[in-house]
Parts: sequence; C-alpha cells; structure tokens
Amino acid sequence: MPITHTFEPVYDKKSKILILGTFPSVKSRARDFYYQHPQNRFWKVISALVGWSTPDTIEDQKTLLLENQIAVWDVIYSCDIIGSSDSSIKNVVPNDMGLLLNKTDIKTIFANGGKAYELYNRYCFEATKKAIVKLPSTSPANASYSLEKLVDCWGEALSL
Repeated sequence: MPITHTFEPVYDKKSKILILGTFPSVKSRARDFYYQHPQNRFWKVISALVGWSTPDTIEDQKTLLLENQIAVWDVIYSCDIIGSSDSSIKNVVPNDMGLLLNKTDIKTIFANGGKAYELYNRYCFEATKKAIVKLPSTSPANASYSLEKLVDCWGEALSL
C-alpha cells in the first residue's frame, strides 16, 4: 500500500540551495517535518555549517533553512516503503521538482545520501535537466561517517 508525502517543501524565493532526501522516516512522518529522527544528524550538520546552535523546534528549523537560503524537500511524493528503510522503496511516484525550481533561484541541488541521488537521477533529472551533487547521508544508518566527517564533507560541497 503506497504511503504519500504529507508535508510541503521548505523554501522561499531567496532559496539558492536545494537539499533532497528520499522519503520521510517514520519519525518524520509522525511529526510532519524533515529529519525528525533524534539520531539523524541533518540539523547538527547544517547548524555547524552556518554557525548556528542546533534548532530545537520545527519553527526554528524552518528559520535556520530559510535565513540561510536553503530549501529542503524529498525526491518521492509516494511509494511503498517498509518502516524507514530506503532499500525497501518500491513503486515510486516522484515529486514535481519544477513546482519548486520555477519559484526559486536554486543554483545547486544536493542529495542527502546515495539513494536520494539515485532516485533523483532516475525519476527527476530528465524533467529538470539540473545535475545533483551526492553528499553522504546524515541518517543514523550511515554509521561510517562521524558528525565531524559529515560536517567536513558537506561543508566542502555546500561552501556555506
């Protein structure tokens, strides 16, 4: 049975960077916002890169993104998924990236992990003709990357 993405992308007209995940985790779906699993390091990485303290609330997370010209969305609009496992994703219906890209000044698209990179290239690149840069996943499943290593890799790519 397909599950549908239930919350909107975060962006405004000033957004210059788009960071794409695959599909929200169970914890994120429960809280209706991105990267809400307590062990996901996304908010710590972005905070470190822009010199802010890690936001505690969803409103503070939105402010962090928008004030730093960062947009966040997911590649997938709906899919079959077991729990939060990206490797179980099937029957993908992608989000229409044009809806966001046509309303912003996005210069670069980044994938939060290899699966987001793969899915974007498979389902979205043909329509957008915009390349995507693969970054190591901030997911707790990516245990081979410490927080410090993620900050270094993301910082080199994003140049924040």
